[in-house]
Amino acid sequence: MLIGLVGKPSSGKSTFFMAATSVAVERSARPFTTIKPNRGVGYIEVQCVDKDFNVQCNPRSGYCINGRRFVPVEILDVAGLIPGAHEGKGLGNKFLDDLRQADILVHIVDASGSTNEIGERVPVGSYDPCNDVKFLEDELDYWIKGILDKNWNKLVREAKIKKNEDVISDQYTGLGVKKEVIARILKDIHIDEKPMIDWTEEERILLAKKIRQRGKPIIIAANKCDLSTGMANYEKLKKTFPEYLIIPCSAEAEITLKQAAKIGLIDYIPGDKEFKIKGTLSEQQAGAMSIMAQVCQKYGGTGVQKCLNAAVFDFLYYIAIFPGGVGKLVDKDGNVLHDCFLMPPGSTALDFAFALHSDIGNGFIKAVNARDAKAVGKDHPLHHRDVLEIVFKKK
Repeated sequence: MLIGLVGKPSSGKSTFFMAATSVAVERSARPFTTIKPNRGVGYIEVQCVDKDFNVQCNPRSGYCINGRRFVPVEILDVAGLIPGAHEGKGLGNKFLDDLRQADILVHIVDASGSTNEIGERVPVGSYDPCNDVKFLEDELDYWIKGILDKNWNKLVREAKIKKNEDVISDQYTGLGVKKEVIARILKDIHIDEKPMIDWTEEERILLAKKIRQRGKPIIIAANKCDLSTGMANYEKLKKTFPEYLIIPCSAEAEITLKQAAKIGLIDYIPGDKEFKIKGTLSEQQAGAMSIMAQVCQKYGGTGVQKCLNAAVFDFLYYIAIFPGGVGKLVDKDGNVLHDCFLMPPGSTALDFAFALHSDIGNGFIKAVNARDAKAVGKDHPLHHRDVLEIVFKKK
């Protein structure tokens, strides 16, 4: 699972990355502070199954607080994209290529309108953040089309002896777009049977747009919503782009709360809209926490955790599966419900077996549901928060 963070320079991508991963990176209002992509681990929240079995889990990765399981996911923060990125402006082609393996993109938009289209600082509210949404769509569309254009003559020749869907899907395997998805897109835009040599420029850009929508879904983090013009622009973004999930966000507030929790000033769980102050704060600390409380109450939290959860569950429709059997919730090292796997929609018991280990998948005999002790076959569809033991033939 890889979540890619995208957006123009100085929109708050690196701040969001740091808020999500607690990995310290260079942050600056200067455009292109980030050149090489940053990689780190963030966490999405799942309702743990430990209470269902009257046990206390102790995960080997991630953590669990009061039945709230935080499961690790990889997060990639690429350098800022500017108009013309698909043509190489601002090293755009390199940055776009960094996004190839991302399962979903979180577009970090400066909702305060305090940075222009290339990330330069401007008076707060003087720039319309709606421009950024359209610009990113266009850059991704032309980048995806460029993959096609690069080998167009060769592809036209191949299409004389192969199906269109085969020719096109070969070009986009690196984006993680499956052949059946390509076939459906070609049919939807009525060029599945049309000779590729006759495809118009408009049809090729439409194809790229559809591939982007299906292969690189986007949600929008309306960052800097806590600034004076942030909320009004958030409402404008929602009205202008009703097809998107747009989440009000303050990555700076999330960093502040996590740091305060780390040094013991507050009790705070990521994603909560409230936190509890511990002990006595200085006047400066009390003032900062008062501002944080107002931000969380107004926006229902900082929005960072909400973005990650929405990306995985609301858009990719992944499900969480726990390994464990009837009376066998402890691994060989004594860890209770030690792991949690994020599986794509439509996954089967056999898919889960292979996720555990290729030998387990190859030796699959049956799966046993820990909740009711019922055995199921390899094609059994998985459900969110299933707890399964895989019985397999060892080599």
